[in-house]
Amino acid sequence: MARIVIIGAGMSGLAAASRLATLGHRVTVCEASGTYGGMVGRYERDGFSFDTGPSLLTLPAVYRDLALKTGKEPLEALVGLSPVDPESRHLFPDGTDLLLPNASRGGVGQALDTAFGLGSGERWGEVMNRARAVWEATRRPLLEEPLPADPRPLHTDPYPAPPRRGLARLTRRTATLADVADRELGGHPGLTALLYEYALRAGLDPREAPAGATVLPYMEQSFGVWYVRGGLRALADAVFGRCEQRGVEFHFDTPVTEVLVEDGRACGVAAGDRRFEADLVLSAMDAHRLAEQRIAPVQVPAGGTPEVGRLTVLLALSGARPAGTPYRTVVHARDNAQELDALFDHPGLARHPTVQVHRPDDPLLVPDAAHEAVSLTVTVPVKAGPGLDAYADHLLDHLAAAGLDLRERVLWREILPPTAPETPPSLAGTAGRYLNPPNRSTLPGLHLIGATAHPGGGLARAGMSASITAGVIGPA
Repeated sequence: MARIVIIGAGMSGLAAASRLATLGHRVTVCEASGTYGGMVGRYERDGFSFDTGPSLLTLPAVYRDLALKTGKEPLEALVGLSPVDPESRHLFPDGTDLLLPNASRGGVGQALDTAFGLGSGERWGEVMNRARAVWEATRRPLLEEPLPADPRPLHTDPYPAPPRRGLARLTRRTATLADVADRELGGHPGLTALLYEYALRAGLDPREAPAGATVLPYMEQSFGVWYVRGGLRALADAVFGRCEQRGVEFHFDTPVTEVLVEDGRACGVAAGDRRFEADLVLSAMDAHRLAEQRIAPVQVPAGGTPEVGRLTVLLALSGARPAGTPYRTVVHARDNAQELDALFDHPGLARHPTVQVHRPDDPLLVPDAAHEAVSLTVTVPVKAGPGLDAYADHLLDHLAAAGLDLRERVLWREILPPTAPETPPSLAGTAGRYLNPPNRSTLPGLHLIGATAHPGGGLARAGMSASITAGVIGPA
């Protein structure tokens, strides 16, 4: 039995704690805040409840595996889980209204043909076929296994070169998502906006992200998105409950200030005057912060992604949720180029940005059937600056102009500014720029998990970082 201390009770910390305790280790978790779940938080007021981080689950197999491995029962025995259908509604500045089905690539193609004209679905489908090749090439090394000791093969983007004819043969190969949009989607404004939305949601600049980032829409459209009854916070509750069942010891309001080292190896952590001895330490805190603030003597490659995050506006609305309302509506930016400039070139708040509108059909989130809980999320620079209250007003006007007017129904709202940059998933290509640090750190006895370690950001990958690391450590 090893004594293991985990820094952070976010989803990766909870998943790792439950797995390692099940394997027979003695696990202690130190959490700086007063609760668990990290970004999977909840805001409650006047009978309304909102997720304050992610709100939908992709790749539920990750947490199904966790439920089975730590308790021999299906995930559905712990939380209510249902596929979201339709997957999303998309409103474009030219008035086009697109409804995408969940987990149906054929259905997506038909919807695109209906919205944008015949041939649009075929174009998109060809891109998704090439994205499938990326998925098959990178699924194991970038999602299921430790980062290879020699990651150089992952420095090359596995996105297949599309057939090129005529003068196109003389141009450079497709290298970025923007290249995919221009060359393979024909620069179609709607298809381009659809592709870019997946990138922006992950904090990626489509002009620099590798073409292999097409794997993001491929995964979502192939494997679907799922809703957890009561919001994703219910998933954090379930994993925390599993930790308690397995005897994990939690210390909240206990920020770790130092990873203790003896004979060149991590031997515990310090939290102010308190000491927690350990044979192994797992850190779920930002890996770059861990190094920059000298909490641990580790070497972490400099981050290669711009500092953009998620601005969230929570809306308590009077009136019932209209029947047939999709869970997620995306109001696309009026001008893609202007939005990218405001995010990545001259950081500021885009005037008419891409907005995610989340409208769950869940009675657990509202005081009664005569009210609705709605969340707006927008990708913005982390240092968005002042004026967020006026910007929230502007966002409501922006939605109204797109045909989604919620203004007269607002009882109150809460603005949650971005507190940290979005951390994209690990991606192959661009000389390794989008690879996150390996789980086994440069300090023996210290492992890295969570969004800023392999395999990167996102709820599914948080669970996978825990699974990979627990597999490396093994049973007691």
